[in-house]
Amino acid sequence: MKASYRWLLELCPGLEASPAELAEKLTRAGLEVEALIPFGAASKSVLVARVEAKEPHPSRAKLQLVTVDVGGKKQRVVCGAPNVPEPGGLVVLAPLGTHLPAKNLTLEPREIGGVVSEGMLCSEAELGLRQTGGDAGIIILDAGTPGATLADTIPESFDAVLEIGLTPNRPDGLGHLGLAREIAALFGLPFAERESKLDRVDAALRTEDRVKVRIDDLERCPRYGAVLVTGVTVAPSPLAVAYRLEALGVRSISNVVDVTNIVMLEFGHPIHGFDLAHVRGGEIVVRRAKADEVLETLDGQKRKLGEDDLVIADAEGAVALAGVMGGAGSELSNATKDILVECAYFTPRGVRRAARRHGMHTESSHRFERGVDPGDVDRVLRRTASLLVSLAGGTAASTMPITGEPLTSPKPIRLRRDRMDGLLGLAIPMSQAKTILARLGCTFVSGDDDVASFIPPTHRPDLALEEDLIEEVVRVSGIDHVPSVLPPIRPQPPRHDDAIASSVKKAALEVGLSEALTFAFVSRGELSALRAPEAVMVLENPLSEERNVMRTSLLPGLVEATKRARRHGVSDVRLFSIGARFLATRPGAADPKLPHEAKSFAAILAGSRDAVLEKSMPLDVFDAKGVATEIVSRVMRRAVVVEGQPASARSAHLHPRGAANLLVDGRVVGTFGPLHPEVIRELDLGGEAFVIEIDLEALEQIGPATPKFKPIPVLPASTRDVALVVSDDVLAGTVAAAIREVAAELCESVEVFDLFRGGSVPKDHRSLAFHVVYRDPKAATDPSNARTLTDAEVDAKHAAVVKAVNDRFGAVLRA
Repeated sequence: MKASYRWLLELCPGLEASPAELAEKLTRAGLEVEALIPFGAASKSVLVARVEAKEPHPSRAKLQLVTVDVGGKKQRVVCGAPNVPEPGGLVVLAPLGTHLPAKNLTLEPREIGGVVSEGMLCSEAELGLRQTGGDAGIIILDAGTPGATLADTIPESFDAVLEIGLTPNRPDGLGHLGLAREIAALFGLPFAERESKLDRVDAALRTEDRVKVRIDDLERCPRYGAVLVTGVTVAPSPLAVAYRLEALGVRSISNVVDVTNIVMLEFGHPIHGFDLAHVRGGEIVVRRAKADEVLETLDGQKRKLGEDDLVIADAEGAVALAGVMGGAGSELSNATKDILVECAYFTPRGVRRAARRHGMHTESSHRFERGVDPGDVDRVLRRTASLLVSLAGGTAASTMPITGEPLTSPKPIRLRRDRMDGLLGLAIPMSQAKTILARLGCTFVSGDDDVASFIPPTHRPDLALEEDLIEEVVRVSGIDHVPSVLPPIRPQPPRHDDAIASSVKKAALEVGLSEALTFAFVSRGELSALRAPEAVMVLENPLSEERNVMRTSLLPGLVEATKRARRHGVSDVRLFSIGARFLATRPGAADPKLPHEAKSFAAILAGSRDAVLEKSMPLDVFDAKGVATEIVSRVMRRAVVVEGQPASARSAHLHPRGAANLLVDGRVVGTFGPLHPEVIRELDLGGEAFVIEIDLEALEQIGPATPKFKPIPVLPASTRDVALVVSDDVLAGTVAAAIREVAAELCESVEVFDLFRGGSVPKDHRSLAFHVVYRDPKAATDPSNARTLTDAEVDAKHAAVVKAVNDRFGAVLRA
């Protein structure tokens, strides 16, 4: 929302704060001023001048020498504008030394064709007073005193614009009256809406005699008002009106169109003007659109309407899309003589759906979607008629009929002083709360110093609860006065599922990953490329085709983050994400219409391995294995087994060589491996990447093991290293598990420490070296009865291990 500081001063006559002070006060009260933009800064420096004479330039055919009077001082300037007025006309002169910020130009003496120009006659573009069309000629004034500044002559030419970032629950801030009411409350100033006086009213002309209004859909349009103004003359707006609109980013078009914009910016309530000559059949009907009805809107687009669209129609068809945009057939033009002005209350939800459906976001829909004031229809119509009569020379009808349901007051809201003090942590007297709420438009109903009831105004649809009133009181009295107090906290034990997710996140951060917050909305194409389950939740109105379904995998978001990082020159990626995957409903679910939200963890690794004082090497699948097993083991405090995926149950998005499952207590809890080259190509990932996926629900069901502490063994262990030659299809983890099983209680640990291929090792085979630790199990549980194992015992058990792996896997000792 752009607000004019000068306009706010007019609405709050007692306001003495500077634009910067006002911006700070509004921001502290929750209406954040994001920028303070000067408008027409040069208007304070340029002067009104009267043309005394003009003659052709002696050597330049397209230039003129213009002599002007600037408060009794004559100056001659060279001018090339085509619209220099005859002697007696008033223009705007920039004297030498004037700085024009709009052109980043400082005027200096300049000789043009042998003649020195003593300044410059200015156009609106050169002063920054027009967005477009301001460079067609110099400014010609209707009135003014030579020598006076333009800012003094037309105050609207110099202003400060506050750009306010309003939250959707404050529609009252979308109009200058609402902002002025807020400012008056914040500064303790009186506020009263000014009366709109009609200078010319035709007592014999009744609006309802010329146009009949009927509402067929009271749910979507509870109130509809109209007023007729006849005999208008369409012309350019006075410069004061034009500059006020231009300062707020609205292009000045004509006096009648500008009136509708001025009223919208004043009240925050959009209105629409129809050329009465094009309202067919003399009637206006508010109804739902017919199936496949077509309406050409003011932007020149022909739009196919649906039965959910609310339209304003005449006797032959739709003439406006309610709350969004008017139709081209009845728009105001230079030939318009009689105007029917509409002011209505359309329910926010219907306007929001229509604007979204047709891809239209207008100043009108922006306000109706948030909720305009249903109680100001008559005031808006009267103000519009007053401005039309004043600026376009028309005559207003004597009646302004409002059709629809009677206006009902909002329900009273109870305010308790002890509740207010308890929430804020400071004592605010009820008398102070009453004063503040009255300034904001709330009506006191009844009550005492402990409990009181208030009816919120119709322009504040966000006030519905006791907490809303408390917020208003503290906003106006000053949030900075609220003391810093530690709230009473009653700690609750974390839910088990939350504890697992938190533990996984903590472990992932500890092993060097960074969390990525990704969208739950993805595209079908991304899911298909990653061979993920087909989406079961499809959005009816997606923001874009790239976000049209709910994810069944966390990988699309991580892949997109990796691609973005690589586009910005970052090749090393270590990202993870925790969230829900939206899968098909499980049998027996409480609500079969809802998907199953499977809590999951996913990570992606790409780039090179960290290195110190040596050349960095690319990541491989063993890095992914190390990260995956470390995260699971830290969380579960159980042994994690890695197994290759069988061909019948292989993850389609992973490369067959390197794809593996993570098992805890014999149950698959996750997978890891390199992305398949076809997947990388389809996603345009730009290089190899390794992914990890962990099922958090599986971890929850298994549950972390309870830590068991053992005393430090006091007896020495016996160690044996064994190198076994096995076929490439024999997994190291399977061999280690077999060694642990055969060595039984004497085996304390088994670790792989070497892999070798080539030399004497046959083709399609490899040598795996294991380090086995043997110790009496009583050394940790019953030290007093423990003993040191003899070499004979260890050799016998180790020989049994070697024989067992030979029998099971065909493993032979490597010489």
